[in-house]
Amino acid sequence: MSWRSESIWIEFITGSRKTSNLCWAFILFLGSLGFLLVGTSSYLGRNLISLFPSQQIIFFPQGIVMSFYGIAGLFISCYLWCTILWNVGSGYDLFDRKEGIVRIFRWGFPGKSRRIFLRFLMKDIQSIRIEVQEGIYARRILYIEIRGQGAIPLIRTDENLTTREIEQKAAELAYFLRVPIEVF
Repeated sequence: MSWRSESIWIEFITGSRKTSNLCWAFILFLGSLGFLLVGTSSYLGRNLISLFPSQQIIFFPQGIVMSFYGIAGLFISCYLWCTILWNVGSGYDLFDRKEGIVRIFRWGFPGKSRRIFLRFLMKDIQSIRIEVQEGIYARRILYIEIRGQGAIPLIRTDENLTTREIEQKAAELAYFLRVPIEVF
């Protein structure tokens, strides 16, 4: 989602609150809870889950291993739910030609660096860079190259844009900023 005028371009960045992340967090929570319940039922000798009779799973070693995987899965699930709750990675990119300033804002994890705010002068922008890696794990990333600062990614690395879409986005942004495009 973006908003543009003649002198201002705002690009809103989606964070962790995506349907796929919600689905994975929910599936991981249910699966790890199932593992933990089966491991616990093997220890107690009672059927906490009716699908698996507790006599079929011995506490040592299967019950301990299943309990361990259940606890590990619950920790990972908790991490995913926290990133969704905090909306890590969301923010905006603001390009203001009138003031000659670029502002990049992202939400991070809670703590000292929760708010990640970068500010540059437009005259320091060297180019817009496209990095394309094809193959099984295809990556197409759009960067802004700042003199003396390096490259800063402008889109999420897991955003699945086609080559045509990322080239179109890069061309529009390069035209707006009046800088060249580099392809790597």
